[in-house]
Amino acid sequence: MIYVGAFLFCGIVCFIAQLILDHTKLTPGHITSIFVVVGAFLDTFGIYDLLIRYCGGGALLPITSFGHSLIHGALGRTSSTGFVGLLMGMFDLTASGITAAIIFSFVFSLFFKPKN
Repeated sequence: MIYVGAFLFCGIVCFIAQLILDHTKLTPGHITSIFVVVGAFLDTFGIYDLLIRYCGGGALLPITSFGHSLIHGALGRTSSTGFVGLLMGMFDLTASGITAAIIFSFVFSLFFKPKN
């Protein structure tokens, strides 16, 4: 039954992304960012851990689990080390390179505009 839950969760995430892509003018980058934020939001309230419990690996595969990992590590470290733990926690559960890429991308997006 865990395989069915994993398949359905991944399928629903992909289905929602395809609907958004087909019926809006959002780019794949926008949709990816939305799913990372949704995963982080769900983990903030403890909902994503329930999804992992019921869907198993299916909840760990989509891009939503990246948002979950970022927030999960940050919140875990914040409870032990305080405010400084926000960034330290992101480095605990996710690769340093991925977190650095996110931070640098955000900083560069403030200074540069994309070409048409």
